[in-house]
Amino acid sequence: MTMLSRAVVTGGAGFIGSHLCRRLLTEGYEVICLDNLITGTQDNVDHLEVLPGFRFVHADVTEELPVSDPVDLVVHLACPASPRDYAAHPIETLSVGSQGTHQALRLAHKNGARFLLASTSEVYGEPLVHPQDEFYWGNVNPIGPRSVYDEAKRYAEALTAAYRRTRHTDAAIVRIFNTYGPHMRPQDGRAVPTLIRQALDGEPLTITGDGCQTRSLCYIDDLIDGIVRMLRSDQPGPVNIGNPHEITINVLATTILELSGSSSRIEYIPRPTDDPTRRCPDIALARQCLGWSPVVPLSEGLSRTIAWFRGQSVLEPAAGQRQRL
Repeated sequence: MTMLSRAVVTGGAGFIGSHLCRRLLTEGYEVICLDNLITGTQDNVDHLEVLPGFRFVHADVTEELPVSDPVDLVVHLACPASPRDYAAHPIETLSVGSQGTHQALRLAHKNGARFLLASTSEVYGEPLVHPQDEFYWGNVNPIGPRSVYDEAKRYAEALTAAYRRTRHTDAAIVRIFNTYGPHMRPQDGRAVPTLIRQALDGEPLTITGDGCQTRSLCYIDDLIDGIVRMLRSDQPGPVNIGNPHEITINVLATTILELSGSSSRIEYIPRPTDDPTRRCPDIALARQCLGWSPVVPLSEGLSRTIAWFRGQSVLEPAAGQRQRL
């Protein structure tokens, strides 16, 4: 890549977005990071400000994107991604999946750029097949508390496919499964940061339900590698990007206790409505088309994440304020 290549990353100040911005910079791209900081934080990209080619723009991606420069890539990551966040911002979540996706697609189409939608395993809902492959249409409650996220992403996929079919935009979709690593917000409500924060603070580790529900956790470096491979390919997707190593939440909690050396106890609390029972990706397509599969073992990824959390403040300020994460 040369510095003539330019990428736009919406939601670039978020957990995944900040990692992707850094990777694209190392690949030789100029990077325009767009974020309204509802759930992202500028501290996630402060370390990128000193690098040549990086530009942060505070922007609402549901409006016309403030990008006048020619661009070669548009990666649409913007969206509240944790149940706590999209419960607090339901209309904004639906808007970024609809108007936000439309604005990002328009920018890519106008520039003849490759477009990548970051979709989610949540489009599969409470799956009736296991593991989930890309040909499964899902089992989603369209009016449940999680629907604002699930249906926003399903609509975004439909819009992306329509642009590809009817306007011949070079548009693609990846479906991201549970991802974890440094730069997660300790208070965002997702399992890994919640359990790590509780373990390090000596609090009880709260597990919803009986803890037998499963997740398949992918370390952030593996996810970013999969996204970059998708960007370099001519694949339209959707392609699952996730780790097929499936574990229960009970096993996740006990592993975090062991790796952190915490003496915290486990406490069971009620399980949220429509919380998926099982989640595991079939990644045969990613292996075949992208030559991708995850390489970071869960114990190593969790150890890296715990070490990072140890050095951070667990206090989380109001959305948009600076925080040292």
